[in-house]
Amino acid sequence: MCRDCVKEQHPQRGTICLESGSYLLNFAACKDCGKKEPFKITDKTSQEDDDGEELVTYKHLCSSCDHLVATHEYTFRVEGQYQEYTMTCLLCGTAAATVSILPEDPNNINHIF
Repeated sequence: MCRDCVKEQHPQRGTICLESGSYLLNFAACKDCGKKEPFKITDKTSQEDDDGEELVTYKHLCSSCDHLVATHEYTFRVEGQYQEYTMTCLLCGTAAATVSILPEDPNNINHIF
């Protein structure tokens, strides 16, 4: 992973968890060739363990010189009544989201009296 290619290392992205794609606004330029072209996504793998957790990983490569800019990790799992997503990537950032699988989130129900 290359810290010289990004504007900010591991930016905080709140709840924006990307399973695919790239956060191009955080890309300064390739430190090897100086170009700022869209990335090549390579070595994409998707694995699911016995607990149902899914792990997606891939590499962001410079499309001009194949320099490795960052490695991207995305996870998804169901925990009780919630879907949990996480993302970790030098380029795309760090994020986590929890979404209820029920029509109404039990933690966000407003009680009307």
